[in-house]
Parts: sequence; structure tokens; C-alpha cells
Amino acid sequence: KRQVSLFILCVCVCQTGSETLRYSLAEEMERDSFVANVTKDLGVSLSQLAARKARVVSEGNEQYFRLNQNTGVLTVKETLDREEICPQSDVCTLFFKIFFENPLELIRGELEVLDVNDNSPIFPENEMVLEIPETIPRGSRFPLESARDKDVGSNDLQNYSLETNSHFSLNLGTGNDGGKYVELVLQRQLDREDKSEINLLLTATDGGSPPRIGTAQVRIVVVDANDNIPVFGREVYEVHLAENSPLEQLVVRVAAEDPDEGVYGKVRYAFTQTSERSRQLFQINADTGEIWISGNLDFEEEKKHEMVVKGTDGGGLSAHCKVRVEVLDVNDNVPEIALTSISGSIPEDAPPRTVVALFRVRDRDSGDNGKTECAIDGELPFSLTPTFDNYYELRTEAVLDRERTPEYNITITAMDWGTPRLSSQESISVQISDVNDNPPEFTKAVYTMSVKENNSHMLRIGSVNATDADAGKNARVSYALLPEQGKEKPNVSVNSENGEIYILRPLDYENVRAFQVAVQATDGGSPPLSTQALVRVEVRDENDNAPVVLHPLPNSSATAGELVPRRAPAGYLVAKVVAVDADSGQNAWLSYELAKATEPGLFRVGLHSGEVRTARAVSERDAARQKLVVLVRDSGQPSRSSSVTLSLALVEGFSEDHLRVSEEAPAAEVEAPLTLYLIICLSSVSALFLVTVIVIVVLKVRRAREMEAETGPAFPKIAGESNCGSLPRSYVYDVCFAAGTVNSEFRFLRPLFPCFPAGLPPGPGDQRSSVYSQDVANLGEEGE
Repeated sequence: KRQVSLFILCVCVCQTGSETLRYSLAEEMERDSFVANVTKDLGVSLSQLAARKARVVSEGNEQYFRLNQNTGVLTVKETLDREEICPQSDVCTLFFKIFFENPLELIRGELEVLDVNDNSPIFPENEMVLEIPETIPRGSRFPLESARDKDVGSNDLQNYSLETNSHFSLNLGTGNDGGKYVELVLQRQLDREDKSEINLLLTATDGGSPPRIGTAQVRIVVVDANDNIPVFGREVYEVHLAENSPLEQLVVRVAAEDPDEGVYGKVRYAFTQTSERSRQLFQINADTGEIWISGNLDFEEEKKHEMVVKGTDGGGLSAHCKVRVEVLDVNDNVPEIALTSISGSIPEDAPPRTVVALFRVRDRDSGDNGKTECAIDGELPFSLTPTFDNYYELRTEAVLDRERTPEYNITITAMDWGTPRLSSQESISVQISDVNDNPPEFTKAVYTMSVKENNSHMLRIGSVNATDADAGKNARVSYALLPEQGKEKPNVSVNSENGEIYILRPLDYENVRAFQVAVQATDGGSPPLSTQALVRVEVRDENDNAPVVLHPLPNSSATAGELVPRRAPAGYLVAKVVAVDADSGQNAWLSYELAKATEPGLFRVGLHSGEVRTARAVSERDAARQKLVVLVRDSGQPSRSSSVTLSLALVEGFSEDHLRVSEEAPAAEVEAPLTLYLIICLSSVSALFLVTVIVIVVLKVRRAREMEAETGPAFPKIAGESNCGSLPRSYVYDVCFAAGTVNSEFRFLRPLFPCFPAGLPPGPGDQRSSVYSQDVANLGEEGE
């Protein structure tokens, strides 16, 4: 079946190659101008045009056409300029080919670019100067520079006209190359004494509609008699030059003789009636008549050049000869390989004889120099099959194996038959695609990553990486998190393209110290293959919690006041501050220090125990009320701290046994968690009651501070000023302590007898009575 299909395909290609589509289009049409509807001309439907991937390819480097697969309309890409495309040809034809695939089919096409009259005749010079002796006989002819018109046919130069005058007329002629030339014919004898200079306007007209014209000024200078004109040795000089002739090579030497003497016998040479292209390629020595090469000759561009040389003596007499140069072809163009269609990738299970690429070989030389042959370099499982019109097909020759060779770099060598033989190469890279037979593989089975708590949103903490041995989309790996049944959505995400792991929300080390998720890597094959890896995330602690004071609690009795006996020795345990930190490690190591005190040297705080003890023995000179601010600081970076305020009262009346017990008994350890839980329970049950109590306490404290600001603090008289000790006899209390307890109990007794300074009891309106009453009330509240 495969052989029969190939035979039918070859027959169809050969038959299709013989068909040629011919169209015409005027130049200077706008871009995307309509050329033809190829579906009607070829008899194919629009669906076939798109399904078979029809496209148009122009010969040469420039692509002039565009084929719309949806409409079948062939248009030009850009505005066509016939004079630019075919400057040396009367008939301008663009060749193109229409390619079809499935099966391969090629249709030749030609578009003739029709000339329009868009160029005016142009003279090489705006002014032509002729020096004519007055003795020249009537009927003498004087060649003039011909005008050039880039248009062809009827739009080309058609006629010349001369300004009306009494001395000269025009004579038109046609040269061997078909170009028109013009000559001045003397009709009346010149007389320099009568008129030494004559100015005439020469007009060139083309055959367009409307016609275009070009003008030049002809200035005739009448000179004195010079009775001999130069004479060339030959009328026509013919030369053959190879196209690779070097610059400044001598082409020919023209010579004209003039029997006159002096300046009238010296001849100078110049080109006349010569095309601009020939003037660029050749130069002439005005004194010697030597013509040499000044540009690069190209046989493929122009095969023949014709120049007219004018020899003028010193008296203005001139003669003309022609120089014809024929350019000979040499093998100077390498073959050109133009890829028309290529399959960059073929599957490894593609059968033999599969078409991989279609290309054409072109050599601009002629004869044997333009004949070519192609071959593949090296031993590769590919072959070349010539089709038609120098087109070749690159086909597979054996079964391919991607695992053994995933890519082939095929070098095609094209060589001509010239001498010496020239060659060129074109490299074609063919990728062998595979099937999806390898799952992705992670570089690790378990990835361990860490992140500090209180991280920012969408923080990148690392990445996972999986590779796939396949190629193309089969090796394209995407990542996803595997959800776990019965668990909430994890606090991480993975970038599906590069495997980067991100933390979605801030983490709290105190709540979650580590967790793990499963990441799945899936390739892009069909069906897709996948594998899994485990990602373990460890949360690092950060110093984000300040120490919390458990004892004494804010607004508790400890902050209201602690009693210290006046006879307390150094090291006496006053109170103990207990605090905890929710962080861990170094961030939870606490230290205590005395930040502020009424008597800085009276008390000290244990650095790690938080015990508040007397630094020295209490003296009578120490103030009765002491206020301490204890600062609790953790060891984190930066460190965090909290403070608690202790109000102390130095009082008399502590028994010796209590002092002894206080010195000997160790401070009771505060069961911080139990106390905290108890407070929480009591607060939840008695919230309303506690709020009411706090409001009352705040109001009382504010009222006391206002009175203190107005009258100043009223303290009892010291022992030196009173007969009743450190406090008045009416307000001496018996303070009872239980060994090891942390709370104090007060028992209020009736006064034994009143005692006032100066021996006089205060009256009902005495200010001393109100001060003592307020002081007793304050002490009573603190004791309670």
C-alpha cells in the first residue's frame, strides 16, 4: 500500500508541475491589491485550501505575494515597481509557486507586471554644449545626448522636438539596440561674427497618456575655423571580458587622429550616448583614450554593454566610435539552498520514507556552471529524493530511536558542475519527539525547610525540584499539594511551575512548631505520570511575647501594699515577683531588676528568682511608704520586658517570732498556672462584680490623689516626736502571719487610749482629726 501511494503521489506531483497559472497586474498598485482567486482557477474548495496548508513562494529572495487560505485570494504584499524589479527587461515577469501538503503538490505561476507611464524622459545633463566651427558645411550632423525613460513599450521615449530656429533641425534615428538617438543637422551656414552663440531647447516626449516630457538646453558655441576633424581608426571596438575581471583592468584604447597642428590637433575623449550603468562600470582617460574597469561586472545582471566615445579636437570638431563589451560567464556563484518546507520535529515511531523537508537548489550561473547536485554529509538515517525543477525531498531512511539519538543535525551540500566546482551547505536540525514513558523524579524524598514565626504573607521558604527524562511537554513538570482527608487546608502553597514553597499566613510557634505536606509532581504527557515527595516545615521561635507577671497580679492586694517591719534585717524577704514567657529557649529566660525605688539602696531583687529582699536593715530614717518598680526582662534579641509596681509600708509591731520565721522560712513558691486558672475562672463567673469593684477602686484612688495633691500626704509622727511609737496609740495593730504564707491578715483592735501630740485630743473640727482618719481609712483599705 505504501509503494502504491508513493507512486500515485509522484504521478500527481509531475502532472501538477506542468500546470502554470498566468496573471497580469499593473505596477504601482496599492499593497494587498487583488491578483486572482486561485480556488476558482485550480478548482479546489476553500476547505481543501486550508486543510492542505496552501502557501505561495516567490522565486528569489523577495516575497511579493500573499495567499489568504480563508478566501483563496492571491494579493501582492507591497506596491510593485516594474523599473526596480526588472530594470533591464522590456517584459517583467514574476515567477511563483503554490505549495499544497497532504499530499505534496506544486503549482507554477507567473505574474506579468504591466508598465504604466510613471517616469518622465530624463537627459543625462541639463545643458549640452557644442562647439561648432563656422566653416562647417551645411548638412553636417552633430549627435546629442539621448534622453532615458525607465518605462517600456508605448510609455518609452517616442519623439524629440527642437525649439524653432533658422540654423538647425533635428534628425531622429534608431540604433541597433532599438533605442532612439537624435542629431542636430546644420541647415544654414554659421557666421561667428553674426552670432557667436545659439541656445536651443531640446524636448523629449514619451508615448504615455497623458505624455510626459523632459527638456535639456543645447548651447552652441561658434568657433573659428578648424578644417580637419578627428578620425577614429575603427568605427566599432569589440571586447570580451570575463565577469570576474579585476578593477582598473584595461579594456581597450581608442584613438582618433587629427592632422591639424597645435590645439586643433589635440583630441580629447569622453563617453556620450552611454547608459548610466555603463558609466558606473567603465571609465575613460580623456587624454589617452584608455578605457578601464571601474565597477564589478556581473554576467547574470547584464551580458552586454555598448558605449559611444566622442573624440573632440581643440577646435571643437569631433568624431565618434562605438565600444561593445561582451561579458563572459565564469563560475562565480555558489549554489543557493532555499528551504520551502521543514518539519522541525518528528516522532520516533515515524515510518521510513517520511518527508522531513522540501528545498530547492538554485545556481545563478549558466551552462554547466549552473547545474547542481546534492548530498548528505555523514552516515545518517536520511536520504535525498530529487523531484522536479531542482526541488529535493529529505526523507527518513530507517526507524528512529529518540533514547539513542534525540536530535539530528543534517548538513546538506549542494555542488555545481563548474570549474572550479563551488558548493554551499545548509544545516537542518531535526528533533525526535518521544512518548511519555518516564515519570518525574524528585531530587529528595523528604524536603526539610524552616521559617521564623510571625513571618510575612506569601513568604518563600524553599523549593522542591523534580526532573523528567522525557522531552518536550512530556518533561514539563507541574507541582501541586496533595490534600489530606479530614484535615484543614494547609498553610502553604506551591508554585505549579518552579516548585517554590510559600507560607500563606503568619505562623505562631506557640501554636504550631512543625507540620508536613505532600507535594505531587506531574508531567505534561498524555496520560500524565506523577510522583510524590514530603515537605516538612519547622517553625523557629521568635521573641514576640513579653513576660507576663503572674504574681503579684495587677490590681491585686500586692500592688496595693505590703507591710515591712521597721526592725527587718538585711535579706528580709518582702515579696516575690513571679513571671512567665510564652516563648521558648533563650527567648523565655527571664531576669529581674529593680527599675525604680523610693529608697534605691534599701531593697534588692534577685536576678533570676524575682525575690524582693531588703538590701540593708530598715532604719527609722526610712520613709514609711516605699514604692518599688520591678522590671522583668527576657533574653531575646531584641529583648522584651514588663514591669510591676510594689507599694510597701514600713510598720511597727511585728513580733520577734514572726521576724525569725520570715528570716528562716523560704519564700513560698507560687503556683503560677493554678493561680492563673483560678483567676480566669473567677473572672468568667464574677465578671460583673469585678468590673464594679475596679470602678470603685479607681474612683477612691483618684479621690485620694486629689486630696493628697491639695493637702499633701499626712504621715504619723515618728518616734522622736510622739510618746506612742511609730503610729498613734489609737491605730496600733497586731499583725499576725502564718508561716510560709504570701498574704497578710490584719486584725483591727480598739484603741487602748488616745494619744495626740501636745497632749490635746483633736476636736470635731480639728484638721488633725481628719488627716488621721483618712490615714487610718487608707491603711484599713490596704489591709483588707
